[in-house]
Amino acid sequence: MKIYYFPRSNVKIVALLGLVLIAAIGFALTYYQAPVMVSQPNPIYQGITGQKNVALTVNVDWGEEFIPAMLDEFKKNNAKVTFFVTAKWAEKNTELLKRMAKEGHSIQNHGYKHCHFNTLSSTQTAEEIKKADKVISAITGKKTGYFASPYGEFNQSIVDGVNSINYKMIMWSVDTIDWQRPSPYIIVNRVMNKIHNDAIVLMHPTEPTVKALPDMLKQLKEQNYSMVTIDKILSPPAGKSVNDKK
Repeated sequence: MKIYYFPRSNVKIVALLGLVLIAAIGFALTYYQAPVMVSQPNPIYQGITGQKNVALTVNVDWGEEFIPAMLDEFKKNNAKVTFFVTAKWAEKNTELLKRMAKEGHSIQNHGYKHCHFNTLSSTQTAEEIKKADKVISAITGKKTGYFASPYGEFNQSIVDGVNSINYKMIMWSVDTIDWQRPSPYIIVNRVMNKIHNDAIVLMHPTEPTVKALPDMLKQLKEQNYSMVTIDKILSPPAGKSVNDKK
């Protein structure tokens, strides 16, 4: 068997490289620090009752011509829903807003105007929400406590602004995507294929939505779902705390 010998100079180079590698590893282990974890946005996507409850939510900045028919369907089916309205819309539709509140629906905050909140600072976000609340509460007599961001936008700045004034940010777990004006059949299927206990369903006032409501509400009732407002679906069952794990 033939034995190969490395020149002494090469051995020295390998040894030197080994020492450098060991030193580098030691430095990394000594001085490396895990990245600081930044708190993440915490919008709410569903309720906490653990029961067959559904929160139908309607984001409103337009479409007022369809809301009376929606209210009629909700009344026929004993459904209480949550309307997230912009203050600009509320200022132009005060009587309709009063009817929505009078019929037992929850009126909540969609900002003063339908803007891109992801371009605002946390302070600006809080100011927009407070400005909207001043308008809405003056009309309905009740303050808002929940905020749905226009376009479904959220980031840490938005959430920080919402939290700074003790509001809760609401998203959804079931999206009708009705703003695209699909057929009523598609809207119903999108809801019923994904419905679950404590679901938050996002809708808008559109003509297809109005036409989808009778069948949607009928099917929800047949499956023994109760249609309640956002505050109800975020209330724990009697005898349980929000901190309970079960």
